[in-house]
Amino acid sequence: MKMWSIPERGSSEETEIVVNIGGVKQVLYGDVLNRYPDTRLAELVDCLLKPSEEISLLCDDYDPDTGEFYFDRDPDAFKCIIELYYYGEIHVKRGICPICFMKEMEFWKIDSDFLDECCKCQLKEVEDELAEIAEKVRTILVDREGDPSAEGCQRFQMWLWRLMEKPDSSLPAHVIAIVSFIFILISSVVMCVGTIPDLQVEDAEGNLVEHPTLEVIETVCIGWFTVEYVLRLISAPNKVKFILAFMNIVDFMAIMPFYVVLILTSFGAGVMELANVQQAVQALRIMRIARIFKLARHSSGLQTLTSALKSSFKELGLLLMYMGVGVFLFSALGYTMEQNHPDTLFTSIPQSFWWAVITMTTVGYGDVYPKTTLGRCNAAISFLCGVIAIALPIHPIINNFVLFYNKQQVLETAAKHEIELMARRSDDGELAASPGAHRHVCGAGAWDVTVHSSCHSETSVPLLKGPTGAAQTPSVDTSFESTAEATEYFI
Repeated sequence: MKMWSIPERGSSEETEIVVNIGGVKQVLYGDVLNRYPDTRLAELVDCLLKPSEEISLLCDDYDPDTGEFYFDRDPDAFKCIIELYYYGEIHVKRGICPICFMKEMEFWKIDSDFLDECCKCQLKEVEDELAEIAEKVRTILVDREGDPSAEGCQRFQMWLWRLMEKPDSSLPAHVIAIVSFIFILISSVVMCVGTIPDLQVEDAEGNLVEHPTLEVIETVCIGWFTVEYVLRLISAPNKVKFILAFMNIVDFMAIMPFYVVLILTSFGAGVMELANVQQAVQALRIMRIARIFKLARHSSGLQTLTSALKSSFKELGLLLMYMGVGVFLFSALGYTMEQNHPDTLFTSIPQSFWWAVITMTTVGYGDVYPKTTLGRCNAAISFLCGVIAIALPIHPIINNFVLFYNKQQVLETAAKHEIELMARRSDDGELAASPGAHRHVCGAGAWDVTVHSSCHSETSVPLLKGPTGAAQTPSVDTSFESTAEATEYFI
């Protein structure tokens, strides 16, 4: 058997190891590489007089004449890898995909614990982003294709659910979403117009009530909302989760007042003449304003704003804390400075809270104002502090909104791009009946994986390949029950 050897200079610690990483030649020394003996580079030092089969397991090619090891890997990533042997830690340079770099570390047999903490945080962000893209791709495919194994009533239920809940799943679903949006606008306009005295009519008792035409329009809108809610409830996969969802609670609150008033009216005029019942009816009518929140169901912008505000709870809490402390402090000072004035408007500290609120928010209605010199100085300081207190958390809140909005746009674009790639390859005959593996460039590599959806239909989502572009597809189909398992797999 032919034996390959490495040119040796002195002891093994002084051995020079010549490696060629993607066309970039570097000379390394045995004493440096042996600092981490379990790594692939350290194994090169100990491969003297080994057969060619064993050497080929460590590198892609070897030149016995020059003693040069060839690796078809990313040279930029290798520059970061070699830092471990000199500095004891690794930093991912800007422009290198963290997921690709983790594959490089795995190839060179370097544990991820040697990665610097700042780079670990960056890796976690990329993992979460890939998981979100995978979930979006899975959701889109499930919405479009449904569950091929479903039969009969279950298949109809899934079709009805996509029709009522997924506007992007089909043209009829998109039309229904537009019609629902129009009904929401019409109902909101009718509710507002119905309060104009000139458009109201007198009933038999001389009381002003809504115009009969507006009532008919309101009834039609409520009928549409009722049918929509019932169909969505019938087709919901999880009825309890559907009922407890915030937007579905809003939908129910927008519908319920109409039927409660209708029931109370059916009991006769005697019941409606009761003062408590009349107040309850008025309160229920006011609850109709909840339907304006239904617009959020059809507006991605409102959904993004809501999510951004959720992510800014800390900043909003800080703002409320600042305002609370300021209101308590300046209202107490204002009461103390104004209580001896004969015409004082500050009769108590709790009553002074209103003055402090409108002053710190620079509204200044003028219904309550100080009349002493010290009180006016206190007012000047209070609104200056209010401006500062409001301005401080504004930038983090806006920044959170911009980051969240940009992230959502990137994720949606990436998910749609994956779907387009899959459809294109399907048209070219490269995909089977169920979506197979596809390729997407990420930094220096590409990724592919098959995720098993909740409906047990296979859905293709991204998973990283090697940085060299060589396919690293598993020999068997890999299925996952969640995107978390998929993320763990390709990390």
